[in-house]
Amino acid sequence: MSAIGTILRDQYAIPLVKPITGKSISDTIKAAGLTPPMPEDLANLMKKAQAMAVHMDKNKKDLHNKRNMQIIEARIHKLSRYYKREGIIDKKFKYVAKIASVT
Repeated sequence: MSAIGTILRDQYAIPLVKPITGKSISDTIKAAGLTPPMPEDLANLMKKAQAMAVHMDKNKKDLHNKRNMQIIEARIHKLSRYYKREGIIDKKFKYVAKIASVT
C-alpha cells in the first residue's frame, strides 16, 4: 500500500488521496476486498529478519547484527500481538525466532 502512495506522489503529483476520494488508500483497498493476508509492516519486518538470518549464518561472530536481529524479532512479536488482538491476522499465527537457531 505504501508503494501505491509513493507512485501517486512521485509520478502523478497527487500528494494526498484522502481529499480527492474521501477515503484513504487502505480504506479503498479494503472496500475492494484486495487486502493482503499479512499487514505490510509485519511482512517487511519478517523479510528483514530473514535476510538478517542469512547474514548471521555466514557471519556467526557479528554481535552487532545479532543484537539488531533480537530487536527486529521483538518488534515482530509486538506487532503480531497487536494484530492478533485487533483480529487482523489469525490468532494461531506464531513467528519462530531465527536468532535462537543462530546462537
